[in-house]
Amino acid sequence: MAAVNQPITIVPQTPERSQQQRMEALRRANDIRSERARLKEALRNGDVVITDVLSEPPPCVATAKVLDLVLAVPKYGRVKANKLLERCRVSSSKTVNGLTPRQRKELLDMLSN
Repeated sequence: MAAVNQPITIVPQTPERSQQQRMEALRRANDIRSERARLKEALRNGDVVITDVLSEPPPCVATAKVLDLVLAVPKYGRVKANKLLERCRVSSSKTVNGLTPRQRKELLDMLSN
């Protein structure tokens, strides 16, 4: 049986980027990853407190998952971190910038104890 005449859907394409634009984006992404790794190491060492990071997040953690940051805190493994997020009604895939004011406040309250 022949197909019925259906309109063709055109999917918009992302704009082409020049080699220079791609390299600049790659450099920025690498800088953010490096800065984020340094911050997580500082959290592990106790040089930085998670409540400070969540209350006034630096630009490098804007797109970081909250779960990843909590896992960098000493005494927080996967089970304890997931329970914390569950109590605060925060998805494990939630980013720091994606937190609502209520979620941020609940996390800060729970982590400051």
